[in-house]
Amino acid sequence: FKNLKIKIPLPADAQQAETKMRNIGLGANVDEALLNINRAAEQAGAAAKDVFVQAIQGMTVKDAISIIKGASDAGTQFLKQNASNGLYTQFKPIIEDALQQVGATKHYAALATQYNRIPGVSKINPDLADYTTQKAIAGLFILIAEEELKIRNNPAARSTELLKKVFQ
Repeated sequence: FKNLKIKIPLPADAQQAETKMRNIGLGANVDEALLNINRAAEQAGAAAKDVFVQAIQGMTVKDAISIIKGASDAGTQFLKQNASNGLYTQFKPIIEDALQQVGATKHYAALATQYNRIPGVSKINPDLADYTTQKAIAGLFILIAEEELKIRNNPAARSTELLKKVFQ
């Protein structure tokens, strides 16, 4: 995994199943499903730029002042509020396609089917696209918040003249 901080785990309803499946020799299937889920999210990340550009272009002077004078994650919160829906719209078809291309849908569906056959367990939902899309967006905002904090707190992280001027 490229960044453990934003690694997407199995959906919550499948996490109990993960341990049980590893215990009965299906660990390789679980690992492959996790890797494929995370690779699908990575593929979608490339679509973020246009959505963020659009959100920033829609920023008002009042928004900009609020970000500069706001909390250490005010810029991230602005983007989250103004770009999340667009990110979801852009990411979901990419993630759906990527999940199918790398076999995650097949592997996870197989895991869910196998697990759901175990007597006495709560059934798990094998739908990965929505879950992976939401987790990919959440992970992106974790990284943005970290970068924003660096820019606010470390003059060396202000890599453009505009950032240097704004945060002096």
